[in-house]
Amino acid sequence: MLDKASKEIPTTSGTKSQIMMRLEKMVEESDIMYGAIRSVDMDEGVFGIAHFELIAKEDMQQLFEHEELGIAVIHTYIWYMYDTLMRGTELCNRFNFIAASRINTTFITKNPTSVMNELVDRFMVAGDNTTPSLYFLPFNSGNGGHWVLIDMDLSRLMVYYLDSLPGDWSKYPSMKKTVDAEILKFRSKKNYRNRKDITWVRVQYFDEYKSYSRAHLDEMKDELCQFIIDHRII
Repeated sequence: MLDKASKEIPTTSGTKSQIMMRLEKMVEESDIMYGAIRSVDMDEGVFGIAHFELIAKEDMQQLFEHEELGIAVIHTYIWYMYDTLMRGTELCNRFNFIAASRINTTFITKNPTSVMNELVDRFMVAGDNTTPSLYFLPFNSGNGGHWVLIDMDLSRLMVYYLDSLPGDWSKYPSMKKTVDAEILKFRSKKNYRNRKDITWVRVQYFDEYKSYSRAHLDEMKDELCQFIIDHRII
């Protein structure tokens, strides 16, 4: 029965690392293969509020196959970056993450005011926002699961837009409208003067990182696999 279930989680072609094979074996031998779900608690340092993530079989499939990525995988990698690179350092004052589950095309369409208020609350958590700091928001366009990254600098009224596909933020007018409104509302609540309009900039990739090689992607996956193993998520 385990052998039959394990065939339902194919991995990327080519040689797999020892870390990947170890995690794959752990998944194959776990009850996740038969519908069990893991609830993972992330402390408030990661997203500004206490957050929990549900990890299921399909999330492990996404990690192994790397054909598409859902919120759970992206949030877990953000948790890994925070825990490994930021926790207990000054980077916590410079970089902040917003959970992708708090703003997407569907939520903006259904209740834009609620989305805006939640994001303003996230900004308020950081306290003093007069010093340069960036808020990173992974945004799912709802267009075939495509992700873009929005980086907001509240002190400079700058928004940086990163997209692997051609075009800019004009493809998602409701997203831009919501982001602009939440920044202005936050600054109003803090009694900051808005001396200029919000400026959006499409970020160009560095020449050496216009695309990631398979080796780069495998290295990132191995880091996340090791993190999942170390935190006994499976």
